[in-house]
Amino acid sequence: MIQLHYNPGSANMAPHVVLHELGLPFELVLVETEKQAHKTGDYLKLNPNGLVPVLVDGDLVLYEAAAICMHLADRVPAAGLAPALGTAERAHYYKWMVWLTNTLQATLIHYFYNERMVAPGNAAGAAEVKHAAQLKTGALLEQIEAQLAGHGQPWLLGEAYSAVDAYCFMLCRWTRNFAGPAAAPARTKPAIAAYMERMMARPAVQKMVAAEGLQPPLY
Repeated sequence: MIQLHYNPGSANMAPHVVLHELGLPFELVLVETEKQAHKTGDYLKLNPNGLVPVLVDGDLVLYEAAAICMHLADRVPAAGLAPALGTAERAHYYKWMVWLTNTLQATLIHYFYNERMVAPGNAAGAAEVKHAAQLKTGALLEQIEAQLAGHGQPWLLGEAYSAVDAYCFMLCRWTRNFAGPAAAPARTKPAIAAYMERMMARPAVQKMVAAEGLQPPLY
């Protein structure tokens, strides 16, 4: 059976939703990062970066949340979580998945782990990194807002729901506690707010929220 190694609210949220969308049998394996379980020798054999999530499916061990989502979507093509190969829609699917993980998620990592970007003990420098990352995140959220408002369709790519939406939902949720003048939570933007409500109405998202024990504000 498929195993998803996870920690509640982390980057495992998106593949967790995709697994439920596909109806694949799987089990969750909790990685207690607060106890440094992701840095143990056994876990580092699964992911040498010491990060969650990891998907284990027989002999396949896969890390990087976006890669897991794309693999799962391709595993059950009839579910329609990825556009057909070779189409313009598929190209935009790749574009948005890569943008979400390489641009928006990377910026959010700087926001949450700003101390990693400066010398140890440089609290002022870390605060500057956090502020700059929040500002940049605000600008990036405007791109999502413009995408949704521009086509007027329910999902990020348009009419069809895809694995990209699970990823976008996850990253928008990570902004839920933003405060101050730098950038507001994603939910304060009208098109994103409606989008997040549609995501929350999906049974797969509700199952993920319940299984991971996520608490309000959910987004």
